Amino acid sequence: MKIALWESNLKIRLAGETLFNLFYWMYFPFITVYFSKELGSHVAGILMTCPPLIILLSNMIGGILADYLGRRPVMLLGSSLRTIMFACFAMASSPWISYLAFIGIGLGGGLYGPASDAMVADLVPEKERRQVFATFITGNNIGAVLGPALGAFFFFHYRGELLWICTIVMLVYSITIYFKISESMPNYTKKSIHRSVNMQLIKEQWKSYGMIFRDKIFILYILGGVFSVIAIMQLDLYLAIYITEHVPSQSLISWRNFSIKLNNTDILGWLLGLNGLLFVLFVIPVTRWLKHWSDRDVFILSAILTGVGMFFVGFTTNIWLLFFLTIIFTFGELVRSPVLNNFISDYAPKNARGQYMGASKLQFTIGRFLAPITVFLSEWTPPIGVFGLILFCALLGGACYIFLYKIHVKQSI
Repeated sequence: MKIALWESNLKIRLAGETLFNLFYWMYFPFITVYFSKELGSHVAGILMTCPPLIILLSNMIGGILADYLGRRPVMLLGSSLRTIMFACFAMASSPWISYLAFIGIGLGGGLYGPASDAMVADLVPEKERRQVFATFITGNNIGAVLGPALGAFFFFHYRGELLWICTIVMLVYSITIYFKISESMPNYTKKSIHRSVNMQLIKEQWKSYGMIFRDKIFILYILGGVFSVIAIMQLDLYLAIYITEHVPSQSLISWRNFSIKLNNTDILGWLLGLNGLLFVLFVIPVTRWLKHWSDRDVFILSAILTGVGMFFVGFTTNIWLLFFLTIIFTFGELVRSPVLNNFISDYAPKNARGQYMGASKLQFTIGRFLAPITVFLSEWTPPIGVFGLILFCALLGGACYIFLYKIHVKQSI
């Protein structure tokens, strides 16, 4: 589905979210460093455990509101809150105020996300959803590739100016949502906005999460996602430790008297850069290549590529083999990304898409919470043992998806 054929809602959001994510990645990778300098490493470590929990809660609340009030009002609420919080961050005279503003930015993003995903599911035909989700992922990853390189300079030298630019970008985007984005929720009427005063209905919507978490298929989807995220997150966790502790300095290119030599931290930086670049260049083409594959087969392929790619890293310290294995496990993450929201879009009832989208974020929160166990185990376990655990988690995730679809097929008959 070409972008020219998209609904105007989607085009506006693609432009706005891509631009915002560029600025987001100009400050986010350095926020822990900032709080460590201002408050100390121990305090910063404790404080940085809170944002994922806040985002999870706001995802769930955002999912309720998206199904209750509509997608557009909740997106506007989330973007407006982020605008205000960026302004507070820019004007903050205390690191504690900066931290509260940072929490507020995450809260706004958590409210915005489920409504945004649900709007894609509302507007895009089922057969085109993977490619549209892949396009949004590409926009996000353009920011993830370019943002840190720019932010390394601007965040530490012009932090105030950078935060004010983020404020202006979010303000313009919020105004655009108000005037240009139309509601997409099925069976939506303007009268539904007046239901917001009825707290009993809100409570009933919240209780409906209990029904969602008693759904066997959905629970298997969450479990499969948790084990997959544990494996995928190792790029930033154990793989970084393995490379800095076990991979020696070596030549990238050597010809006669000319050579480019990289130390272990340089090699890590190159691998991270390659991972981000592959996402930007290949997420849309790969989604198109696999469009005839079922979601089940893509999930299984992802588990195999991620697990095997990570596992064989433990057998080499050669830079070129590390590049090759990075390509393999990156493709494992890459093929999976567009299918995640596509599965929920297809599986969730239309009147509960927002809640399912919000609840699905639980896999990332739990996965990111459990992923550092590899770092803990590495204190007394050799690298091949840790990489073996990563492979086991990836394959266990794939097994969850196999069982998921067996049950799903039986219920569909």
